[in-house]
Amino acid sequence: AGFACLVGRPNAGKSTLTNALVGEKVAITSSKPQTTRHTIRGIATRERQQLILVDTPGLHKPRTLLGERLNDLVRDTLLEVDVIGFCLPADQKIGPGDGFIAADLIELQRAKKVPVVAIATKSDAVDRERLAEHLIAIDQLGDWAAIVPCSAVRGDQVEDVRRVLSEYLPPSPAPLYPEEVRTDESSEKMIAELVREAALEGVRDELPHSLAVLVEEIVPREGRPEEDPLLDVRVHLYVERESQKAIIIGRGGSRLREVGTTARRGIEELLGQQVYLNLHVKVAKDWQRDPKQMQRLGF
Repeated sequence: AGFACLVGRPNAGKSTLTNALVGEKVAITSSKPQTTRHTIRGIATRERQQLILVDTPGLHKPRTLLGERLNDLVRDTLLEVDVIGFCLPADQKIGPGDGFIAADLIELQRAKKVPVVAIATKSDAVDRERLAEHLIAIDQLGDWAAIVPCSAVRGDQVEDVRRVLSEYLPPSPAPLYPEEVRTDESSEKMIAELVREAALEGVRDELPHSLAVLVEEIVPREGRPEEDPLLDVRVHLYVERESQKAIIIGRGGSRLREVGTTARRGIEELLGQQVYLNLHVKVAKDWQRDPKQMQRLGF
């Protein structure tokens, strides 16, 4: 039993792979880069084996204080795990960002003896010839403990990834988490992530970096019968500019209603009961560059 960290540049398929390995949704996914804002533990338990997955924000060249803190979070996490999965999407050529991360990981392999498994994600998005070229390029990038192609969306070779990562875990007298647990995230954090995932669908590129979500309140609705309870969930969405607020809300509130409907379905599945979701959009001007506002928003 032990910890594996999935790293890679933004939008490399880390969150989708985490969910596939665990067997249920524990990390939000989006086509927008820098969706993950904190490390998320997903727990994949098999007979006599427990793989605890740490999904991290994508390593990137930071432009804000938030970006710097996200990179620091990734590097701190790398020092505490038993094995690292380096995700390199097959539908994108290996570029300077991958080389930057590879240099960090090669140094970590040498200094801390942490094995690094290279994972060619999104194998379903390319043909066999392109995948073969990608695997050769990965091999030339560094001396990896193993190289495994997979498609988390289609389920191809996901079990191979789990098996290879698990080979590098230390012996343990017992599982580190109860067998039925799939994540150690709090309900509040999972709800905030589900709302943020719904809000990110179909928006312009600059918004993912500027959107933060806080759960303000989760309370049972008074006067409801025991056999038909209802939870009132109040959530604030913070953006940096009025123009971004208008994007989230949409014409006549249409987009915010869609966000609420999508997020509520996920929240009800998470909590196992009916939810009334109350969303409010607020402006926190340039919060990514303001340490006090970042702390208030949970960073």
